[in-house]
Amino acid sequence: MNTKYIDLINQTYYFPQEEFRLGDNGLEFHGIDLMALVEQYGAPLKFTYLPKISENINLAKKWFADAIEKNNYKGSYNYCYCTKSSHFKHVLNEALKNDIHIETSSAFDIDIVESLKKTGKVTDKTYVICNGFKRDRYIENIARLINNGHENCIPIIDNYEEIELLSDNIEGHFNVGIRIASEEEPKFEFYTSRLGIGYKNIIPFYEEQIKNNERVDLKMLHFFINTGIRDTAYYWNELVKCLKVYVRLKKICPSLDSLNIGGGFPIKNSLHFEYDYQYMINEILNQINITCAEAEMPVPNIFTEFGSFTVGESGGAIYEILYQKQQNDREKWNMINSSFITTLPDTWAISKRFIMLAINRWNDEYERVLLGGLTCDSDDYYNSEQNMAAIYLPKFRKEKPLYIGFFNTGAYQETIGGFGGLQHCLIPSPKHILIDRDKNNKITTKLFSEQQTSEQLLNILGYEH
Repeated sequence: MNTKYIDLINQTYYFPQEEFRLGDNGLEFHGIDLMALVEQYGAPLKFTYLPKISENINLAKKWFADAIEKNNYKGSYNYCYCTKSSHFKHVLNEALKNDIHIETSSAFDIDIVESLKKTGKVTDKTYVICNGFKRDRYIENIARLINNGHENCIPIIDNYEEIELLSDNIEGHFNVGIRIASEEEPKFEFYTSRLGIGYKNIIPFYEEQIKNNERVDLKMLHFFINTGIRDTAYYWNELVKCLKVYVRLKKICPSLDSLNIGGGFPIKNSLHFEYDYQYMINEILNQINITCAEAEMPVPNIFTEFGSFTVGESGGAIYEILYQKQQNDREKWNMINSSFITTLPDTWAISKRFIMLAINRWNDEYERVLLGGLTCDSDDYYNSEQNMAAIYLPKFRKEKPLYIGFFNTGAYQETIGGFGGLQHCLIPSPKHILIDRDKNNKITTKLFSEQQTSEQLLNILGYEH
């Protein structure tokens, strides 16, 4: 009878997988002995495996290069990193090793860009695509970047006032893009995205504010839908509508030469995950080719703004099971030594699921459990896997510590959770480890931040010591 945790994993998934395998000491992630990491640094802890960032960037570049060759596509491809996914210096430094560009979303992003320029990580050739609703500080920072010679900074117009605001602050000529306010999925709470300018209003907006403005050239049309790049009738319908706008705009705007299809590549959220990235890219370029050929015009250069895809699969979190509470005949609560609300806020806010696996004790019998966090909040729990209606883990034994890992958590969790700030119920942020490989491909680890202390939290709250 197959009652061990390893039996459950083997009969449920194809295992091992590219990034996961079982070693002598327990689960390994990209060859990293996770129990050795726990033994060295303790738990709870978070980690970032930096080489995965470069790996995903270069995968996407290769997929686009292959699609460009297959479709005889005459435009270029530019990979941009969406900084709001993770603003950390170690993330940007790793990403920028790979000849990429930057997409920003707020005023302080420009300060980061300027800091990276000082160290040579960003140059004047780097595209800085400025999205988001822009007001005084953001406008001023964009203008400063352009006025200081960064011609490849392209503000993406999000509302009708931004051309005038930019013109008042930028000294000479500048380029802009326009974001399309795409229509949301039928099941969404509203019909049209609050971001950008509506399909029907883009041509009139161009003619009124840009066409006869000698200081401004329109270079880019920006398209993004909230569900991301997925093989659905909704996505293809919105893409076709976007291409129709591009064709109409290009006919009256010779300077328009780029189409930004945004971000939205999914990342692995289950060991059952399947997604044909190459097919999607091939089909997107094919649709653009067809539309532009029918209109007898050149195809646009392609920009993407991958955030989660860039950094998501580099991150992980490890917790220890502290205690088990039997609350009724069927429900066993395994209590972790941290909080889901504070360390993995997407599990609570949008019911997001990450890959979750036991780190050790794979040869022990398993049981069905619920996972609870330390806060006194009824929503601080995790109760099912992406492809399973429950969570199964090795049986709790007080004398045999059990560690569990959540994987592909590298996008958004730190910033949404308020890294370095107050946490719900004053649960401290766990320590954070950076994992890299040296020139001999040997794994190296470095402590990025210690677990928060009581003194740090009390200082934020204004208490004196």
